[in-house]
Amino acid sequence: MEIRNVESLKAKVSLLGFGLMRLPVLGGDKSKIDYPQAEKMLDMAFRGGINYFDTAYPYHEGKSEVFVGDVLSRRDRSSYYLASKMPTWELAKSEDDVKRIFDEQLKKCKTGYFDFYLAHSFDPEHFERFKRLRMYDFLRKKKEEGCIRRLGFSFHSNPDLLAQIVEGYEWEFAQIQLNYVDWDLLNAGRFYEYLEAHKLPIIVMEPVRGGALASLNERAAGILRAARPGASLASWAIRFAASLPYVMTVLSGMSNVEQMADNLKTFDPFEPLSPEEQKTVQRAAQAFNDSGTIPCTACRYCMDCPAGVNIPVVFRQYNHYQLNKKRDVFDNTYRYLPEKEKAHNCVSCGACVKLCPQGIDIPRFMGEIAAFAAGA
Repeated sequence: MEIRNVESLKAKVSLLGFGLMRLPVLGGDKSKIDYPQAEKMLDMAFRGGINYFDTAYPYHEGKSEVFVGDVLSRRDRSSYYLASKMPTWELAKSEDDVKRIFDEQLKKCKTGYFDFYLAHSFDPEHFERFKRLRMYDFLRKKKEEGCIRRLGFSFHSNPDLLAQIVEGYEWEFAQIQLNYVDWDLLNAGRFYEYLEAHKLPIIVMEPVRGGALASLNERAAGILRAARPGASLASWAIRFAASLPYVMTVLSGMSNVEQMADNLKTFDPFEPLSPEEQKTVQRAAQAFNDSGTIPCTACRYCMDCPAGVNIPVVFRQYNHYQLNKKRDVFDNTYRYLPEKEKAHNCVSCGACVKLCPQGIDIPRFMGEIAAFAAGA
């Protein structure tokens, strides 16, 4: 495993990090983590040299941090870096909530400190709440007390807001969504270059875009497979992000031992993309963009929908159709989705739009998918 020695942070971090937001679960229930499988993955991670573990208050409906406390805390605390985050949306409604949440996190994770701690998921609305509740003052105090070792933020928005965040406060690192599709589509390239110019080490999230870049459409997949037979599609996405010199670690939200094994293989040893492979990835990105998929990463920040629509699942089934153009497969899978969870139940209340890190116009797409499902 390649280790990035980040002198500004006095940290030696594995180039691959384990994101604990998509752990294996029981019966499809996100709150019921499959402990035996998740522990097996954790053991594999340590054996493979991973030393960075990323959780957050809402992951697995609050149970990801509990998993950290139950399982990760059994290991030597000096053998890994633990990251968690302060929600900047409605989960924190007051300054008292901010204090309560942080105290809960330390207790759930069974730790006295976080190696890395982030203000979670900045967009314009969340940033205003962050300022109104004086979250920065609280987090700086916790850093002075030793409960936070390194303070940063995660970001889902536009270049102007990024400048406000970086230039308005003192930060030590930043976490951004970065992959070869979003490099141009969602300004990831501009964000990377801005953070590099401001000498802020970068943590990458969604390098495989919620799994979308592990199951490309036929044309995009063919481009990558022809260039590197035998390599997984996901490995191309991971290598793209990890090849960037100012990236400290690339988080992968792995869900099974197969994904863990494939990612560890990619880093044993790690090979940065060659100039020719960079061109190959650009061609694959264009082919993927031409497929017409919705840029959902299944982060579930939009859930639960007040009308009962299962937004991530509806988008996943529709995206599968867009990638493969098999109408019968879509019909046969969509029909088994519970009636109350289907797209036609969307009432366009807009609650989900405010929560979506990707800025997706969810009601509009739900209307389109409902019409498509009905055969219109």
